[in-house]
Amino acid sequence: MKIKIGKSIITNNSPTYFIADIAANHDGSIKRAKKLIRLCAKAGANAAKFQHFKAETIVSDIGFRKLGKLSHQAKWKKSVYQTYKDASIDFNWTSILKKECKKNNIDFLTSPYDLDYVDQVKKYIDAYKIGSGDITWLEILKKISKKNLPVILATGAASLSEVKRAVKTIYKNNKSLVVMQCNTNYTNSNNNYKYINLNVLKSYKKIFNDKIILGLSDHTFGHSTVLGAVALGARVIEKHFTDNNSRKGPDHAFSMNFKTWSLMVKETRILESAFGDGIKKIESNEKKSSKVQKRGIYATEDIKKNESFRNKVTVLRPVIYNSLTADKFNWLKSKKAKSNIKKGECINLKKVSF
Repeated sequence: MKIKIGKSIITNNSPTYFIADIAANHDGSIKRAKKLIRLCAKAGANAAKFQHFKAETIVSDIGFRKLGKLSHQAKWKKSVYQTYKDASIDFNWTSILKKECKKNNIDFLTSPYDLDYVDQVKKYIDAYKIGSGDITWLEILKKISKKNLPVILATGAASLSEVKRAVKTIYKNNKSLVVMQCNTNYTNSNNNYKYINLNVLKSYKKIFNDKIILGLSDHTFGHSTVLGAVALGARVIEKHFTDNNSRKGPDHAFSMNFKTWSLMVKETRILESAFGDGIKKIESNEKKSSKVQKRGIYATEDIKKNESFRNKVTVLRPVIYNSLTADKFNWLKSKKAKSNIKKGECINLKKVSF
């Protein structure tokens, strides 16, 4: 499987592609948005992602007032509707954000949260991201799938049947698909780790038979889950990004900052370098240690010409010269010495009579 996002080619064996979700962390300032693009690029992100929505087309003020604030929203001081309204970006920002991403050599992505925005952002972005909450909105899935751009689908708070249906809906029109395991609890609780369920990535790989690229959209502290996901085959990682976790706003608290993001990328690159090619062999850096650690065959006493080696040899480290290795020990016991051998000498084929 291979897809292209911007200039990056993503395969099941490529370096991990990191998406910095700036989301609402711009705090209503285009200046801050541009600053965060520069910072995430410097920290090793491959893409900066924003969210295009209008409060009135993504949330119901009446509905949330009746429902009340649940989960992470319980900490919001403003109403859900007002919080979304404050977090929305002016569409006129779009070309500016795109230009800033290009200037910093990273891709520009967004999640459009209404049908009109799907059309409007198309000419600016390198890929569409579909948030977990829209996995059952088949109309927007179909529309995005027909835009001839890669699609990144988050699957938080979804059943397997909903995931299969969404993948089928998108894949019918678009084969450039990333499917991300996700948990949508944004409460910053350390208790959340046990719900991340990274092994779902194994299930996705089996179910979708390598027809997709695996990914992880994560909202936990640190990067333990990221390293685990990459080890399990995820090649696209999305986490929120900010410059200061102490700032007020709905997304800052659970975001990565410049320092933690940089460390995450660094540790991931180290992990990737450790994967290797999957071919078991003596590696070039262990050829010397192989001789030091493996055992050769040595004489435990003087052995005269034509005497049997039985009960007169043992296996010891190291393997020197062309000495026989320990796996020849039983074979050697049935052989005789071709010449006199002193105690402590290593045994090689030249000293064996055939």
